[in-house]
Amino acid sequence: MVMGPAPRGIDPSIPSTARIYDHLLGGKDNFAADRTAAERILEIMPEARLLARQNRAFLHRAVRYCAEQGIDQFIDIGTGIPTQGNTHEIAQSVNAGARVAYVDNDPIVTAHSRALLEREGSVVTVEADACKPAEILGSPLLRELIDLSRPFAVLFVAILHFVPGAHEAVRPMRDALPSGGMFVLTHGVRNTRTGDDEAAELQAVYSRATSPAVDRSAAEVLALFGGLPLVEPGLVAAWDWRPDDTPSLEVPTGGGVLAGVARRP
Repeated sequence: MVMGPAPRGIDPSIPSTARIYDHLLGGKDNFAADRTAAERILEIMPEARLLARQNRAFLHRAVRYCAEQGIDQFIDIGTGIPTQGNTHEIAQSVNAGARVAYVDNDPIVTAHSRALLEREGSVVTVEADACKPAEILGSPLLRELIDLSRPFAVLFVAILHFVPGAHEAVRPMRDALPSGGMFVLTHGVRNTRTGDDEAAELQAVYSRATSPAVDRSAAEVLALFGGLPLVEPGLVAAWDWRPDDTPSLEVPTGGGVLAGVARRP
């Protein structure tokens, strides 16, 4: 099954980064243009689907870790279309009272989230742009659920490589963290096996999508933490961040996703 007619205001001929990711994860909430873009990405970078799955597996481990450290509030920014193992499901498996605010600027994502994820008293969906953190922090919906004076975790998972002004997007969210708050991030970086021509082709695919891809070095990704102390093992490949004992996914051969979790002292 694939999506039917596009909602008003959505041009289905323009690939969406969220729906491309949905297709890479095996989801069905995407249009032909999204699938075409995703298949082109796979032609250029055959491990793209595996990278998406490894990124998702990191999200699960990071949310579980935060919950085990006592975090019971989460702001998940750039959530993407709901799939198995959403943030609130992982957090609430540790603490049934955990609360999650999902934030995305894609109307299709927010519509799906509201229909599938919202639970009275524990989950809300805020339609807002990651590039406008003041609107996120000031959202009445978010503030009804999340007490910003208490420790919370803010998640930027697989979104900042689509945000040219990433520092301006994360700084207010990072600065809003009280003592004990957690900052969770993943960022795509160039696979060591990807040459300049392939990288340019990937950039071209995303330039025709809703958000262009931004190429950052590992040092530039680290700078997004703003000096917050990272928990062990630091900023590493997503699959190397506190791997668990569940059946493991194949490990990509050339890297491609950096991940880390920091905690405000």
